[in-house]
Amino acid sequence: MTYRRCRSMASALFWKLCVFSRQHRGRLLGTSSLALLAVNLSYHVFPEQTFRTLYQAWTRGEPAPLSERLQTLLRGVLDDAHLPPSGFTPFAAYGFQPVSAGVPWFPSGCLIGIPANYNSTEADGAGTADRLLVVNGQEVDWASEPGIRLRDSLTLSLKAQKFSVAREALHAQTSGPILQASVAALCLTSVCVSSVAIKQLLGLYSGPLILRGVFNVLAVLLGFTAYCLCYDAVSHWLDYRSDRKAAAVSADYAQGGLEFYEKILARNRLLRGIMGKQGEAMYAPSGNLFPKHKLRLKNAPYTCRRDRILHALEKHRPE
Repeated sequence: MTYRRCRSMASALFWKLCVFSRQHRGRLLGTSSLALLAVNLSYHVFPEQTFRTLYQAWTRGEPAPLSERLQTLLRGVLDDAHLPPSGFTPFAAYGFQPVSAGVPWFPSGCLIGIPANYNSTEADGAGTADRLLVVNGQEVDWASEPGIRLRDSLTLSLKAQKFSVAREALHAQTSGPILQASVAALCLTSVCVSSVAIKQLLGLYSGPLILRGVFNVLAVLLGFTAYCLCYDAVSHWLDYRSDRKAAAVSADYAQGGLEFYEKILARNRLLRGIMGKQGEAMYAPSGNLFPKHKLRLKNAPYTCRRDRILHALEKHRPE
């Protein structure tokens, strides 16, 4: 008796929810889309509380300070790119490439994380060789042949450093984070509106409930597939746009961009050999990253980015 009563109550609640969603589907869709946009933007609205806690470099139990040289590097990049310095805040990040979150004209501004190896110079490799790096559970010997090659791939010239920082700053300045965060909300709205329109066009609302259920499942699957494709396409476009804008600052920045991607590809090829089977699963022979999911490619391949910059250099090279 108790089971039947619970079943009856659940069935009645389900039908009430269905009726409520049909009566207020416009408001529910608007609220859901705005909530999804807010969740995706929270990473950029509150970068100090989210992004920095993930990427902050630490030394002896305290946040690592950013050297004066790297602070000067960022100021010089912002001046070259004609960007307002008030909207950008640098900090010392772990890893080997600059990272960023936020938008300069948001109240919290944009955070740009600059790694310690950017203190390196091509002469001494300081900032790279004095770091502990563990690969496959073993510490890298910077004096060995693989260690020397790895250090060389991690040591960038000033031109390459400026290009990599400039692309992060320009990505934030041109609303790249907002465009990426908007993809999910726009896809949700498009899928819901189009599925309702198609069901009305086919007359499914007057048909069996199970038929509408099958249609809704197919719509969700197609919508998720469309979201993945749209998100990856927007990410690729933003990657190429940031590279193009950074390379357009000057010829030195373009040459630095070419070097930057050449060094990344060289490093990945080297790690592929050092890490064995795990490296072969992560890195392609060309140095590109293998996608974590077969149907996703969230970032543009490094070889394509390098080739685009190389093509731009050859196109504007004086004959």
